[in-house]
Amino acid sequence: MGAMPFQRVCGVVVLLSVCLMSFTPPCDGGNILVFPVDGSHWINMKILLEELHAKGHNLTVIRAANSWYIAEKSPLYTSISFEMDVGMEDFFEVFVKENIRVQREGASSLTVLKLIKDFLVMVTEVHRMWVDVVARIFDDENMVKRLLDAKYDVVLTDPAIASGVVLAKFLKLPLVLNVRWIPAGEGHYLIAPTPFSYIPAPGSGLTDKMDFIQRVKNVLFHSVAEYQIRTMAEPAYNPLCDKYIEGGCTIISLLQEADIWLFRSDFVFDFPRPTMPNVVYIGGFQCKPAQPLPADLEDFVQSAGEHGVIIMTLGTLVNALPEDLADEFASVFAKMPQKVIWKHKGKRPSTLGNNTLIVEWMPQKDLLGHPQIKAFVAHGGTNGVQEAIYHGVPVLGIPLFFDQFDNLLRLQDRGAGKILELAYANARSFELALNEVLHQDSYRQNIQRMSHLHRDQPMAPMEQAVFWVEYVMRHKGARHLRTEAYKMPWYSYHSLDVLLVLMAAVAVLLYSTFAVFRFLCCRHRRKSKAKQH
Repeated sequence: MGAMPFQRVCGVVVLLSVCLMSFTPPCDGGNILVFPVDGSHWINMKILLEELHAKGHNLTVIRAANSWYIAEKSPLYTSISFEMDVGMEDFFEVFVKENIRVQREGASSLTVLKLIKDFLVMVTEVHRMWVDVVARIFDDENMVKRLLDAKYDVVLTDPAIASGVVLAKFLKLPLVLNVRWIPAGEGHYLIAPTPFSYIPAPGSGLTDKMDFIQRVKNVLFHSVAEYQIRTMAEPAYNPLCDKYIEGGCTIISLLQEADIWLFRSDFVFDFPRPTMPNVVYIGGFQCKPAQPLPADLEDFVQSAGEHGVIIMTLGTLVNALPEDLADEFASVFAKMPQKVIWKHKGKRPSTLGNNTLIVEWMPQKDLLGHPQIKAFVAHGGTNGVQEAIYHGVPVLGIPLFFDQFDNLLRLQDRGAGKILELAYANARSFELALNEVLHQDSYRQNIQRMSHLHRDQPMAPMEQAVFWVEYVMRHKGARHLRTEAYKMPWYSYHSLDVLLVLMAAVAVLLYSTFAVFRFLCCRHRRKSKAKQH
């Protein structure tokens, strides 16, 4: 057989290319307006933005001029900066130190209540500052024109601070949430059925297996979350809704109108629960295979030999433990046969051993993916917990605040981690807990099982996140996936009005039947008496 003519080869190549392109949903580079939350939330958002940028989308990020993490200039995005009186870092630094002190000293109930009150006041102030920023946007005709002229296709926002949700409504744009937390509580609470009998409230320290007393406690914690939403979150945003949104709104209704919820969790990590069609689970979307370590760090890790390495970090909000506790932890590490890499920015512990490397920053993902890592001492932030699951490293958790205890509880409930509460942390308790996680094989086996489950998905979480953002852009929203139940009054949602009508109908039927029998009986008696006379 002779060689295929060059023209025919070219024709086949073109035909194949056209066929392949036809299987790819068209989504030209779009314009995405991003309203993030600073701090560790931005770390997650930035990873998603990197992927969207790589897909050819144009990104605009709204940020505070004194932002903690969000740079003004970036190859990923164009920024719009607004002046703010106080940065979020200033708010949290004081709270973190006081929280650690209260936990360690076992303060009175009044002190704990004061700390909770101060935290709620702090969060309310953060909401107020961002409401003020959005109000300035709405009052600035040039800024509004700039935003409208940009012809954005979608707003991508983290609703822990919900001002971006109001902005999307004002600009009449589809809305995608990069979410786990809303202004008060966990995101599912607003859109999905949430039976209190087996869905633990945030902060309750409960699992999905509760006895009667625990269910009472769970209802109380859910009530606190409801109270926060109605008395703190809603009032913070109501002036914005009333003044600038035609027909008015509430922040709750705007959240419920969101087209897609990219939910930073999954059911390998979280407890099973009812959900909705527009909730897309992207837990662990930031996780990637480990990259090679810097040469000096790789040499240190390899020098550990068969004993391996322990890594410790307490996240972005905690630079250092109190000095006395840091000394106690350092003395425990010094006795260990393992090498230790410890992210610590405070005073160098006086008891530090030669086996411990103090660093101000560590490539956490790459270390967790290294075969030499034997245990992860962590505060229990969502990112660290999900990265530990992805790489299959058992966790000794020291929760400090926010959702950290609940995150670690989910690992402990599955036998993949152990919690050491700060109130009981000392050299002895730390050494016992660390040795248990290191030498009890079940911890590693259980978290590696979770790792296998997490990785066994038809589509990687990041691919899902990008697909659904582009889906909303292609279709100008996703109303068909969104329930309209939130527009119903609570008594209709729970069918109490129907139940009352049915009960009334049954009552009328029973009463009518009773009345007829009574009438017949009385009539029979009268006839009997008449015959006797």
